[in-house]
Amino acid sequence: MSTRPIDDRVVVVRPACMADRAALEELAALTMPGVHTLPRTRDKIEAAIVRSIASFAADVDMPSEESYLFVLEELTGLGASASSRVIGTAAIFAAAGSNGTYFSFRNDVIQQVSRDLNISHSVHALTLCSELTGYSQLSGFCLQDLAHAGLEAALLSRARLLFAALAPQRFGDRFFVPLAGITDPDGQSPFWDAVGRKFFQMDFLEAERVIGGARNRTLIVELMPHYPVYVPLLPGAAQAAMGQIHPSGELPFHLLTEEGFEADDYIDIFDGGPILQAHKQALRSFTGSMLRRVAASDPAPPEAYESAMTYAIATGTGADFRAVIGCCAALEAAPEINLPQHLQQALGVVAGESVTCVRI
Repeated sequence: MSTRPIDDRVVVVRPACMADRAALEELAALTMPGVHTLPRTRDKIEAAIVRSIASFAADVDMPSEESYLFVLEELTGLGASASSRVIGTAAIFAAAGSNGTYFSFRNDVIQQVSRDLNISHSVHALTLCSELTGYSQLSGFCLQDLAHAGLEAALLSRARLLFAALAPQRFGDRFFVPLAGITDPDGQSPFWDAVGRKFFQMDFLEAERVIGGARNRTLIVELMPHYPVYVPLLPGAAQAAMGQIHPSGELPFHLLTEEGFEADDYIDIFDGGPILQAHKQALRSFTGSMLRRVAASDPAPPEAYESAMTYAIATGTGADFRAVIGCCAALEAAPEINLPQHLQQALGVVAGESVTCVRI
């Protein structure tokens, strides 16, 4: 099967390098209220890149403290006139809480019974838990122009999971993603005001700055309530915010649920945003990916693509990882994929080598 470029613009997801630091600083400066784990300062960005480079280079037998930082790079033009720019970033942690414990609130139902009064009812409660510790965590999804994002958003979101499918020994069997919760125009969270503020004695934005987006600090277990929080006792605004997504998280939520992630069991302890989770066998990047050999032939003419499918195409299990978008006829019954030269170059592959494809 043969792919064709949609235009002269190619987007590729690759591991971040130190040359991306300035571009990542620009992305961090964007207003992305719910991206808890996006490094915001130059020092933290440099540290994240250094840690990621070491993680990609490591010979890993089982997931531990590794974190993998990716960038979405836009390549335009060919030859001497070619240009490139970083327009997005995303990350994945091999094991959340590997250097501590990852905390979240679990949605529970407490049954209460009085035989004397013949009364029985259920009460919704939140319980501080560490059950997501050790899961692999998707994080830091950020696009320069999220409001007008197209297929590049799907590629950036899915590329991390394709990397996990290509290098399964680097990750756990379960994955989760915390998404942005509801905040008002001033950046304040009704859920935090009702719960966290009572124990931290600071507003939401200050708390996020102090904790740096982490959910595994010792001070969380020191300060947050250890007994169930009875939801009916919370103000109406806080109850309404539980499990709800900030507008900036609607596209990531759609992409992740389409991938196979599900919500409802856990919410974030700070803003009450939903935490999506899934076993890898429920995710399309694992169950729907196909290994195809690259064939050397010219792309088919545009009229051959009336029923074309769009795929994320990836290769590499370390620092050589690359992922691009390709448009072609269905690959399910085809042993080969004909990649145009510019996509072969973007992936770093030649005819006869194999790539992994999954439908977007």
